[in-house]
Amino acid sequence: MRSFNITSEEKHKLSKQTAILVIDDEKAMRDSCSQVLTKDGYLTETAQDGDSGLQKVNQLKPDLVLVDLKMPGMGGMELLEKIAEIDSNIVSIVITGYATIESAVEAMKRNAYDFIPKPFTPDQLRIIVGRGLEKRKLAFESARLRQEKETMRENFITLVSHQLRSPLISIQQYFNVILEGFAFKGEWTGQQNELVEKVTKRIDSLLKLIDDWLDMSRVEAGRLIDNFGPVVLGPILSETIELLKPLAETRKVTLEANLCNGLPGVQGDGESLKQVFTNLIGNAIQYNRQGGTVAVNTRKDNNHIVVEISDTGMGISQENLHFIFDEFFRVKTEETRDITGSGLGLPIAKRIIQAHNGSIKVASELGKGTTFSIFLPKAEQ
Repeated sequence: MRSFNITSEEKHKLSKQTAILVIDDEKAMRDSCSQVLTKDGYLTETAQDGDSGLQKVNQLKPDLVLVDLKMPGMGGMELLEKIAEIDSNIVSIVITGYATIESAVEAMKRNAYDFIPKPFTPDQLRIIVGRGLEKRKLAFESARLRQEKETMRENFITLVSHQLRSPLISIQQYFNVILEGFAFKGEWTGQQNELVEKVTKRIDSLLKLIDDWLDMSRVEAGRLIDNFGPVVLGPILSETIELLKPLAETRKVTLEANLCNGLPGVQGDGESLKQVFTNLIGNAIQYNRQGGTVAVNTRKDNNHIVVEISDTGMGISQENLHFIFDEFFRVKTEETRDITGSGLGLPIAKRIIQAHNGSIKVASELGKGTTFSIFLPKAEQ
């Protein structure tokens, strides 16, 4: 699909008379098209070959170009590519007396919108030109709406970051100071202490939700790839496992690692991949049973590095398995009601892996456990 971008020049053009350029080596064809289109109120220019047509494209920046495929010198196919290089928003329509499915497909590949076979009537010309200009109008309108949506999204991110997150952090700090101060002086009753601890936990959960949402927005905006570089997974996984050992000990879960030596590196962002592994291993611990096991394994698979995170926990029903990567979805059972979370961890993990041109798969059996398999392409040597 052609990408339309609105520049200040294009916005100005939209308020002016619509310009159409006819490029054809037959004078009769140029004159007849010009007469019909000028009569309909369009600003119409003509060119007799590809080279002069390309010059006029540069000068006029037309909204739509009618291009003959068979011309001396530069042919129509080459001209289509050069027009797209100048401005991909220009709608190109091929006019030809040698219309075949093959030539039409080839023209479409070179950014042509449609084609009209010779000979054609004035009404046929009007119809296809009208369709092309309507396509252009809708594409610009769609681009404008996307830009407005992006602006609103960025403004909302700023609002969440500064107007919500910052005050919550301040409130959290105040509660910590109050809690520590009164507890130290012995002026705090058990009930008061319990209430303030509940408030601080709620604030922690809300901050985690905000941070997850900001992470999701960062991934969706494509900012992740700006930090891509060579990454070795072994040290990242080892560090993640070490950080999560206290949680595993608290939950009475055994953490096992079988990390393949000499694994090729991947091209990506180390911090984001660490976030994925922290999320998945953390979930494997939290949704496990006491005395259960979490195993982290790595292996090579053709052109991919595979990281498998398996647990012996409560598992996920086949009914819920299709929804676990949906935003804000959480499996609700008696066993999971006390486990806090935003429902964004797995969607974020999936988006991060996809941004690395990888994939993530899950297999689970209720009551027996779950395995997440992450496939990341090896870095090119």
